Amino acid sequence: MLRVVVGDTEAGRRLDSALSVLAGVPRSQARRWIEQGCVTVDGAPGRAAQRVRAGEAVEAEPPEPTPLSLEPEPIPLAVLMEDADLIVVDKPPGLVVHPAPGHPRGTLVNALLHRCHDLAGIGGVLRPGIVHRLDRGTSGVLVAAKNDLAHRHLAEQFRAHTIERIYLALVRGVPGADTGGAEGAIGRHPRDRKRMAVQARGGRAAATRWRVLRRFPGSGASLLEVRPESGRTHQIRVHLAAAGLPILGDPVYGRRRAAPARGVLAALALERPALHASVLGFRHPRSGECLRFEAPLPADLAAALDQLAAREAPT
Repeated sequence: MLRVVVGDTEAGRRLDSALSVLAGVPRSQARRWIEQGCVTVDGAPGRAAQRVRAGEAVEAEPPEPTPLSLEPEPIPLAVLMEDADLIVVDKPPGLVVHPAPGHPRGTLVNALLHRCHDLAGIGGVLRPGIVHRLDRGTSGVLVAAKNDLAHRHLAEQFRAHTIERIYLALVRGVPGADTGGAEGAIGRHPRDRKRMAVQARGGRAAATRWRVLRRFPGSGASLLEVRPESGRTHQIRVHLAAAGLPILGDPVYGRRRAAPARGVLAALALERPALHASVLGFRHPRSGECLRFEAPLPADLAAALDQLAAREAPT
């Protein structure tokens, strides 16, 4: 049972809006509680559109979360941190984040359902809250929420771009400048709807910044530190490819005409885009504490860097 008293700040608001703020849940969920008869105002059934007054007592008895129709699976996870509100993992390459056509099982969500026995539900459904995603081939740090409060606060931080996100990308090409960036809007490719592309008109604004960490001129490759300033689908892969620095191993955006070092880079035998979410920093949704997590470079990318470094060594 949740019991709150309307204060001066919430006075005059619609009940669904005031309850959303007072209970720390999305407005859509507060409205569902009201429509299901779970909310009263001074003992009388509440209506979503009624205006509340200061001093009124709002009581809510939310229904039990509905189980998600997905099967928990004992998939191993590298957990960097876990508490009652959230879980932070180092996602391995090849693991799909959320079930989708073609990937109904074996996803991160299936693994979290098995791992987390204290899920409080997101939007009335007993599931982990995925507030951001990594592509199937991308490895690295990812956070998921266990309850509505954590989900809402983390989502707000992502929308406000206050999250610290650092990626490492092994790319084809050797930039002359130490830093660079792209600000092209991103939308669906006009001919291939499965791809994204930089668009002169339409699309959603996106910005990506990078700096060179290491150059491998003998092989025609570089290691970049990449900081996306927005969160569009395939943003880093699209922006780097558009800048003439496609990510090695990327089967969708990594195509490029033959170059002298093509055979050397092909010998790295990367089976996925060489992109790794190295750092994720955010404020804890309940305590406000600044948290920062770092995932080490996975074995396949570390091996690729070693091979490139060996070719640069003087003989």
